Amino acid sequence: MENQRPPLPPFTEETAKQKIQMAEDAWNSKDPERVSKAYTVDSEWRNRHLFINGREEIVQFLTAKWQKEQQYKLKKEYWAHTGNRIAVRFEYEYHDENGQWFRAYGNENWEFDENGLMAKRYASINDLAIEENDRKFK
Repeated sequence: MENQRPPLPPFTEETAKQKIQMAEDAWNSKDPERVSKAYTVDSEWRNRHLFINGREEIVQFLTAKWQKEQQYKLKKEYWAHTGNRIAVRFEYEYHDENGQWFRAYGNENWEFDENGLMAKRYASINDLAIEENDRKFK
């Protein structure tokens, strides 16, 4: 089953929401290896200004991300879907090494292969500095 990640496309609204919850749970684990298994070995990402290709680069990227983004907590929300694609709205909070809190907002467009592995992920993200008492995710 490692080569398949149900639910498989084409997605219904219900299975798209399942896929989104699975992604949210994996990212909140902050385990780069676990997260990378949901992507094809040659997955293509655009994350902010970075272009990331393949599971090895995904693991490197996420390892560095979660070293910098401490107490990371993410919430993903269904936006739309069709066939093998899902659009997601998300926000997450974290603090940096100086204790400054941030909330990041964004949108992701996902494309899956026939085995339910994400082949493409395009993320647009904006960060907003916040006060600790303004946090939503505690």
